[in-house]
Formats: sequence, structure tokens, C-alpha cells
Amino acid sequence: MLYHLTGPWSSYPLGRYAEAMTATPSPSPDAHCLPAGCKELGLASPGEQPQLRADAARNRALLLEAASRLVAEEGVAKLTMEAVAAAAKVGKGTVFRRFGDRFGLLLALLNQREEELQAAFMAGPPPLGPEAPALERLHAFGPAVIRHEHTHSDIYVAARTDAARNHTVPAHRLRLTHVALLLRQIGTGGDTELLAQSLLNYLDPTLVHHLLTRRGMSFERLEAGWHDLVARLTAGAET
Repeated sequence: MLYHLTGPWSSYPLGRYAEAMTATPSPSPDAHCLPAGCKELGLASPGEQPQLRADAARNRALLLEAASRLVAEEGVAKLTMEAVAAAAKVGKGTVFRRFGDRFGLLLALLNQREEELQAAFMAGPPPLGPEAPALERLHAFGPAVIRHEHTHSDIYVAARTDAARNHTVPAHRLRLTHVALLLRQIGTGGDTELLAQSLLNYLDPTLVHHLLTRRGMSFERLEAGWHDLVARLTAGAET
């Protein structure tokens, strides 16, 4: 789930999560769920990031602490690799080696915000967590994401500037896997991966930010829209 995960969920394989999600009886993917020729959504482990040495992990944490402090004091627009290096009292090259570029730094900051949400829908209490029925979890997922991302909207919106990478970071893939598995457990027909993508598009942080701030919509209206969309997509479910 990389927005470069380093916390408690950093090594949680998506395959293990899928096993946990499907521990209770649920519709299996077959021709009813997937169009001919389509493959089931991949559940590869998000192991792209090598395990950091203790000193490297400590230095990375210090850089992220400095970056978080800069965002809190001056806003995300003023966040640069140079500013982080100065705040952490290290060379600029150290920041580039650790995060690659500003987008990588933003994703690392997003990871810290994302872990709380991931913990809630992967292992938290109902209705968001695994003890609730799949349909209740799906209904709860949208409002949880909307409010979480709004709380950290400066970081989420700033990190959506690279469209080519938005859908490839493992944090997005984890959300996609989660929603697709819920749809399969509910018994929703059709291509559950594409349906899950459509649901996640509704939760796009830049769209939500626009609707809340520019269009003046309320949280309640956006949440009602999510519930309506989920109800329409699952109306023909087998369960």
C-alpha cells in the first residue's frame, strides 16, 4: 500500500488481506462476475520498497518529520526538497536519494495519513471493519474516505498532480482490491474491478475538494450520493 508504507501495514501482503476478506463464504469469481477474457484483480504483495536499514529508516522518519512540520507551518505549496533538507539539516541530495522527487515525498507524507484509514477498513470495528457484512462495509467506506481525505486535503490534492502515477501506487491498489472484494462478497454482477474503479473515482480527492469548497456541497450530500451509487450498483446482487 505504498504511498511508501513504513508503518504497521507496510508489509501486509494484499494476498493475505484477500484471504482474510474471503474467509467467510462469498460468491466466487466466475463468468457471472468477470467478462470473458478478463482476469481476476491481481493481489500481489506490495513489496516494491526494500526493507530499510535501521539507520536509513531513522533518517527517513526525521526527514518526514521535518516535511510534516513545514506543511503545518507554511502549507504544502512551500514544500520543496530544498526546504526539507534545510529543516532537517542535511544535504539536498539526501532528500532526493530517499524520496526520488517531490511527488515521492508527497506520497510518503500521504502514507502517514493513509495508515489510519487503512487500519480502520482492514481491521477496525464495524461498520467499516471486517466484522460487519460486506454491504454495510461498502456503504461505510465512502463517507470514511471523504471525511479522512478532507481532513488532509492539502496533501491529498497536491499529490494528485501526476495522473500517470495516481492509479499505480499500492495505496490506491489496496483500496481497489478492498472495494472489488466487497463487491464480490455482496454478489454484485459484472466486472467487479471496473465497478470498483468507478466507485473510487467518486472519491477522488480533487473532485471531493472541488465539490465541498467550490460548489458548496455538504458532507451529507456527498455521502448520500455515495449511498445512492452503492445501492444502484448492488441492486441486483445475489445475496
